[in-house]
Amino acid sequence: MRRLAAVLLVLTLTGCGGGDGVPEPTRTVAPPSQEPARSKTISLSCGDTEVSLPAMPAKLKRAGAFAQLPSLARRLDVDGLIWRRNDEHLYVGVVCGVRTAEQFATLVARSTLTAYKGRPALRWTTKSGLRNFMWLEQPGTAVYIGATPGLATEIRRIAGGVSAGLGQ
Repeated sequence: MRRLAAVLLVLTLTGCGGGDGVPEPTRTVAPPSQEPARSKTISLSCGDTEVSLPAMPAKLKRAGAFAQLPSLARRLDVDGLIWRRNDEHLYVGVVCGVRTAEQFATLVARSTLTAYKGRPALRWTTKSGLRNFMWLEQPGTAVYIGATPGLATEIRRIAGGVSAGLGQ
């Protein structure tokens, strides 16, 4: 009964929307990496949890980092990286601090609640067309992937290659 109540709470909370739109990630541009991202393992972390990323598509170049995700209903720690190809951008990051499915379900107004690998996930598109996908990998760590329309097909592949565990 408790599990059913939690599911109903999650579904109820996601129906509560707010705001007219969802802005794009705030970009903090760092110097691009001199080495292609595919030549080394890339990981991001939330506390003791390390999230390893798959190799990015070969034609993308590192274009900086981001530490905020304005789409979030409340301020949380974000650690993210940006790749680009011409005018197309791909954002991959971790959002730290969300511990429960109920908290996660309320993070982004006007998002669609779904599931990914049996975990709660959110999908949304901003007014500018940025496609966003985020799932609660484990308590305290959500994985975020955003892409402009020309790279949106990469979201599924990248999500499938993400792995998380305790850092070393």
